[in-house]
Amino acid sequence: MPVSIKDVAERAGVSIGTVSNVLNRPEKVAVGTREQVLAAIAELGFVRNSSAAQLRAGTSRSLGLIVLDMANPFFQDVAKGVEDVATEQGYALMLCNSDEQGDRENRHLQVLEEQRVRGVLITPVSVSSERLDALRTRGTPTVLVDRHDPRVDCCSVAVDDVAGGELAGTHLIERGHRDIAYVTGPLGLRQCADRLTGLRRAVAAAGEDPDRLITVIEAPALKARLGYEAAIGLFERGARIEAAFCANDLLALGVLRAAVSTGRRVPDDIALLGYDDIEFAADAAVPLSSIRQPTVHIGRTAARLLLEECDHPDTHAHQQVMFKPDLVLREST
Repeated sequence: MPVSIKDVAERAGVSIGTVSNVLNRPEKVAVGTREQVLAAIAELGFVRNSSAAQLRAGTSRSLGLIVLDMANPFFQDVAKGVEDVATEQGYALMLCNSDEQGDRENRHLQVLEEQRVRGVLITPVSVSSERLDALRTRGTPTVLVDRHDPRVDCCSVAVDDVAGGELAGTHLIERGHRDIAYVTGPLGLRQCADRLTGLRRAVAAAGEDPDRLITVIEAPALKARLGYEAAIGLFERGARIEAAFCANDLLALGVLRAAVSTGRRVPDDIALLGYDDIEFAADAAVPLSSIRQPTVHIGRTAARLLLEECDHPDTHAHQQVMFKPDLVLREST
């Protein structure tokens, strides 16, 4: 049975209030008494119940982070950035995976609110979420991560995905490619749609017809296996494709596997460009060119904005931070 504060008080021969002061306001307790209580704590192995104290105070030293896909290295790096800042500031991080499911996201939001987390960072399935709106209305600070929507009354940290799509398209056009497959996850995800918008802009800026040059292949999710299946489908149909731009590196790794398994050479037969520049991109059988996002920096920036709002709610001004992506060239293009 866990050692209680009452057990410590009895062992030290003091009141429960004195033990509480030693734990929370040690400067108010005489040195001799304080040492007596600390000795009893060490002897009994007492561990304070911080969650109970936080619940009574209505605040906690915990932050919540909800991501779309914990298996995606992009979100792992973002989470690392968040955790770095949380740890520096003495907070614990509760990490949740929505798996791109709205109902699951809502359950996570409910649990985090019940746990009285200090604030929530979230890559929402949809920014128009009633449950998320209610959380903010009830006073829980919230920051959108890898999402941008100026209509939402909270901070956001994202990357300019339209610019990223333009970088990709411009590079492939400059390399002489004119039949481009855009392999993407659901276009209902804003990132996927924005990257396609940028690709189309680059093609149009080169004086070409985006509808003629670009073949869009929409997969159910941003996963390597689905990139492989999408590419196999393209190859089996005999589609004329000179290059593939993928909405993330996982899809690109799947397309690379499909190309290799069907005897196609990258980049000689098909050039390949990913997005995110995850660690595995540089270590692929053919190192992948990719659009790099500052993933860890995204997480750190979002966490700092959240804690700023938590600590200074009366003076905090919401910010919409938008980073620019970079093109990283490797052998695949």
